[in-house]
Amino acid sequence: MGQIKVDYNIGGIEGLCVITPTVHGDRRGYFSETYNFRDMKNAGFNINFVQDNQSSSTKGVLRGLHFQIKYPQTKLVRVIRGRVFDVAVDLRKDSKTFGKYHGIELTEENHKQLLIPKNFAHGFLVLSDFAEFCYKCDDFWHPNDEGGIYYADPDVNIAWPKVESPLILSDKDKILPSLKEYL
Repeated sequence: MGQIKVDYNIGGIEGLCVITPTVHGDRRGYFSETYNFRDMKNAGFNINFVQDNQSSSTKGVLRGLHFQIKYPQTKLVRVIRGRVFDVAVDLRKDSKTFGKYHGIELTEENHKQLLIPKNFAHGFLVLSDFAEFCYKCDDFWHPNDEGGIYYADPDVNIAWPKVESPLILSDKDKILPSLKEYL
């Protein structure tokens, strides 16, 4: 049944892709294959996802910008309830887009998914009253291998959308280094 639409190299960043699955709707609601290995392989991706994660957050929660240092992960992220502004920052030192970011709104209505390659920082801001966020990873989480950069790093200069409520960050995310400090 599957089939996906892939927008490759979004924001001019090699490897960063938006994947939109086919959605079949009728008066009862909708059905969609949110992941199909065969469709992904036909689109040029050969990724072995090993872990699924899910989080719930309220409006104004900003999670990120996180990455794994020695065990980088490819992630396929999506929203199943609500709306988020999702961001990926290129941390590949040999990339012509190193330090550049791309942001996209992911919603339960648009069904878009962001495929984030290894060696990217990732984060999101919740725009709706509540959001449930899901993502697949191609490596396991290693708790002693976490890295991050500050969400408001002026050198990355992410244009985060404004929300009416104050931003809610974890204590850890409030003190992450800048990209220059991380290097």
